[in-house]
Amino acid sequence: MKQVSYTKAAIRALRRMPANTSRLIRTKIEAYATDPASQANNVTPLKGRTGIRLRVGDWRVIMDDRGSVLAILDIGPRGGIHD
Repeated sequence: MKQVSYTKAAIRALRRMPANTSRLIRTKIEAYATDPASQANNVTPLKGRTGIRLRVGDWRVIMDDRGSVLAILDIGPRGGIHD
């Protein structure tokens, strides 16, 4: 299992969204950290910048998966997060 670290922007985004949505996103992140193959159909590499994107419903999680640490860079609604 990889260690998960969140940026300040990601923590702020989780606190501002509804509790059940935040819980679902954290569950999906933990599932990916434990077994990346379990979320393979929801993860794609980003184009134009480093990192990967995890799809959770209408929300997107921008992550950096290098080494033993899974860094959660940003979380936001689809469409606006990739800017």
